[in-house]
Amino acid sequence: MNEPRRSGTGESHTTALGGVIARIPALAGTHVATEAIGGGITNVNYRVEVDGVSFFVRVPGEESRLLGIDRRREYECTAAAAQSGVGPEVVDFLEAEGVLVTRFIAGHGMSLEEIRRPESIRRVAATLRRLHGGPPFPGTFSPMGAVADYLRISRQAAPLPAAIDSMVDQARAIDRALGAAPPVLRPCHNDLLLANFIDDGRQIWVVDWEYAAMGDPFFDLGNFAVHQGLSDEQEQAFLTAYLGGPTDSDLARLKLMKILSDLREAMWAMVQVSVSALDYDFVGYGQKHFDRYLRQLQDARVPRWLTDAARGT
Repeated sequence: MNEPRRSGTGESHTTALGGVIARIPALAGTHVATEAIGGGITNVNYRVEVDGVSFFVRVPGEESRLLGIDRRREYECTAAAAQSGVGPEVVDFLEAEGVLVTRFIAGHGMSLEEIRRPESIRRVAATLRRLHGGPPFPGTFSPMGAVADYLRISRQAAPLPAAIDSMVDQARAIDRALGAAPPVLRPCHNDLLLANFIDDGRQIWVVDWEYAAMGDPFFDLGNFAVHQGLSDEQEQAFLTAYLGGPTDSDLARLKLMKILSDLREAMWAMVQVSVSALDYDFVGYGQKHFDRYLRQLQDARVPRWLTDAARGT
């Protein structure tokens, strides 16, 4: 099953595009052309060309609040990511509706084959280093906090696994090991799906900052690695490009964050089962991540990763 994009053309939205364009000075011009950008879930997205200059306009869906999305925070994180040179420039923000307007990044989405190439892995690592060393973001993100929130919302309406409480307990044990050597919080994206990378030929950009906040940079690293299906060798190369000389603890933190990432992703899907009207197989998507979460827990190296992560550098 394909990974769902977090933003794109969904069924519900809060504001007509014409009304948005009329309220944004940068979108006023002699020749204005609009194009819907499809393929997503939580937003309705458009490319708006004004006298030859292209902008990206994102109109949020109504259910996004239940997914932990704060539109004001997203706007501020997007602006900070632009300062770091890894995200698009913010042009305007209509706070009442949560409508965000940015410059349109002229580039192409990346395939799995492309992003797994050694040079692409190094380029992604460089992008994430700039992000994590950039201006601070508002708010904080915890993968276990997200899991707890999603579980509370979805418990009554979603087809959760019978063993969900035990699965969450196992995740809490991982979270405790990671917390034994607490990280310095850094600005993080927290949603590094393949669809959120754009290559313009010069650099790899990151878009869709809905879940961004201050957090553990190793969640970004593990989240990227698990979504792109990196091998052990590719993960080692990724960490080396990001850190220079990764330790056993660094590798352990990435590996454990991969596990937490899959549980968070599965629980995200369970919230969508509960609230979304989209014609998408969220049950199947969630089950894929529940299954991968359990498979990762069965890796014989997990006890060593827990020890190495708790020990720190």
